[in-house]
Amino acid sequence: MKSLSNEALIDSYLKAIDLKLDRDFISLLLAEIKRRKLNVLYYTQDAQAN
Repeated sequence: MKSLSNEALIDSYLKAIDLKLDRDFISLLLAEIKRRKLNVLYYTQDAQAN
């Protein structure tokens, strides 16, 4: 998990939600997002701007 970039982590999290993957997997991704103190909205807005 630590080798993932912030962008890859957020992208994985959002894709996992879209694909309705296992809740435990999504929870692991979300826990890492919170551990890194990332703002999901910041990364989704940045992606939409490009």
